[in-house]
Amino acid sequence: MNFKSVKLSPHTLFFAVLSVLCMIIIFCFSMENSDESSETSGKLTEAAVEIIVDDYEALPHNEQAELADKIEHIIRKLAHFSLYTVLGFLVSCTAGKRKLFSKASAIVLAICFIYACSDELHQFFVPGRACQFTDVLIDSTGALTGILISMAAFLAIKIFSKNNHESIKHKKPVD
Repeated sequence: MNFKSVKLSPHTLFFAVLSVLCMIIIFCFSMENSDESSETSGKLTEAAVEIIVDDYEALPHNEQAELADKIEHIIRKLAHFSLYTVLGFLVSCTAGKRKLFSKASAIVLAICFIYACSDELHQFFVPGRACQFTDVLIDSTGALTGILISMAAFLAIKIFSKNNHESIKHKKPVD
């Protein structure tokens, strides 16, 4: 294959660069040891607890800690899901328009799944972090959600473009 003849559209290149940047961001979060990671999610947890629980400050310290731990766990899992939703969307946009049940869509999901597996494996070697297959499943579900969002966006653009094209076609010229 002659790589000089391969031409990437600006759209494809744009989303490919964003996909790589998203992967770098995920990698950087995964590099944080358990203390750094807890500090990152702890800030979000504090904000969430204050919004969700009206009388949080009035609770006994042990109940505050227990509640904060539960909410922090949810925030961590939502972070996994959200980051991989963005990754799935970006990789899907890189792949371009295609059918939902196609080889290209399966490849997009496989890329995200393999990256999620490599991310969890990476965390295995970071002090205080764990390698959990449940996180791979959460990540992959997020990626699938991103893929579905991109497919819905492609469909909306197609419908809008078709309707816009037909409305332009049926307009009478102005004299």
